[in-house]
Amino acid sequence: MKATRISKYGEGREALLAATVTVVAERGLSGLTFRAVSEVALVNNTLISHHFGTKDALLHEAVAWATSRAIRLSDLSAAETIDGGFARALVELVGSEPHLQLFQYEFVLEARRRPDLRDAAVTLYEGYIAALERALKRHGHANTRPLARAVFAALDGLVFQQLTVAEPDAVREAIECVGALLEANLSANCQSG
Repeated sequence: MKATRISKYGEGREALLAATVTVVAERGLSGLTFRAVSEVALVNNTLISHHFGTKDALLHEAVAWATSRAIRLSDLSAAETIDGGFARALVELVGSEPHLQLFQYEFVLEARRRPDLRDAAVTLYEGYIAALERALKRHGHANTRPLARAVFAALDGLVFQQLTVAEPDAVREAIECVGALLEANLSANCQSG
């Protein structure tokens, strides 16, 4: 009887993309090879070549997958307010899926060195900003594009801190402060309008 290997990432393209995220998060982009992904996904590396063709195609697909997954899991576009519930959920997401965020940081840093990746890095960040902008508009904020960029920069920096130097509780408190600043901004705009 033939033994079947089952990947903890599941099956198909999504499993290969998840394995790619893990490889980049753990080894950086310089460690991204079909062989490394195949070892993590527990598949033959010809399967990766079959699905994606080139390492750059795999990387671009992984960026789109990781961004979509992170936005969906963080529920940015659905957030009504950045409150304690949102803060807890974001801190838990970072704690439970650190590779998702680490992959994105590795990619953005590599895009700084490789101009051919810049458009995909911009798309990654603009996806987050657009999701926040939709939430801010629904909540009644004005001048939402620059505000969304500022809020995302704060959240992005706090996620980076949680991954590197800060305790989750400190990050959660800081996210709640971002929410309180947004509420104060909304109140100030309503009073002056």
